[in-house]
Amino acid sequence: MPSSVPSSSSSKGKLHPRNRHNKSYDFEALVTVFPELKAKLITTPRGEMSINFSDPISVKLLNKALLISDYGIQFWELAEGYLCPPIPGRVDMLHYIADLLAQTYQLPVKKLKQRAIKGLDIGCGANLIYPLLGQSVYGWQFVGSDIHKPSIKASDMLIKANGLGKQIECRWQPKSQHIFHGIIKEGEFYDFTLCNPPFHKSAEEAQAGSLRKQANLNKSKQVRGSQLKPDNNPLNFAGQHNELWCDGGESAFIRRMINESRHYAEQCRWFTSLVAKKENLPVIKKALKKAQVVEYKVINMSQGQKISRMVCWSFKKPSA
Repeated sequence: MPSSVPSSSSSKGKLHPRNRHNKSYDFEALVTVFPELKAKLITTPRGEMSINFSDPISVKLLNKALLISDYGIQFWELAEGYLCPPIPGRVDMLHYIADLLAQTYQLPVKKLKQRAIKGLDIGCGANLIYPLLGQSVYGWQFVGSDIHKPSIKASDMLIKANGLGKQIECRWQPKSQHIFHGIIKEGEFYDFTLCNPPFHKSAEEAQAGSLRKQANLNKSKQVRGSQLKPDNNPLNFAGQHNELWCDGGESAFIRRMINESRHYAEQCRWFTSLVAKKENLPVIKKALKKAQVVEYKVINMSQGQKISRMVCWSFKKPSA
């Protein structure tokens, strides 16, 4: 029987216990490895060092510094207009997937590297952040897919620049209505798939969401201790349309993913996806039951005040 089993999730505001970013950023150390960040440092009203988290350039430079300092990723570029992913939240999902695999294969997390784990990132985008982090932290191999050709080209550049051609591969999905079809090849097996699906239903809804986020930041007195100034240009919440919205939004995308995953039941141990909106869970669970999955879990995660969850499903018996 399928079961929805929340993980031993961290308490509100806490990242996964293995997440390196549970403590405040050490900006002095980050500037040492990436001096370009220094020009964007500010002093908060508390007298602490920080950046303006509503400024997309500052966030991008912080990402570069974190990737160099904590993950050994020496080259990371992101063109203007693409989503700039928060490193702590992205690596958090990978830590929870590692826990899931360790439980499934009955191995300590530290020994997962000995199993040659392979993952599929649906919608890797131009930032390629999940494969880069997963390869760095756990030594996993990845295939990344995207419907946007320029994103695949940008990701290929990141792979080449970091010498990861043997560990990470990108594949273009030419048919936007497909998710796994045309990407998972005959004879391939993946230990997991992951996805951070577009959660808006339309361009108008995506724009409204971006403006709402910007307004919330501007009203906030502090973000990690930094004072923010009003900014009418919500650049930090930019993104290509395929990153932000799709017909039917997050719920429709995940249900389509569940339906299509049935055709690859024997080629993947766990299918997973972020679920940003809690209200979407009932219809997602209904879709899982309809697909006759053998097992599913809902894993709760948090990053600061943001609460999210990851849905995981499998067509294989727990002992498999």
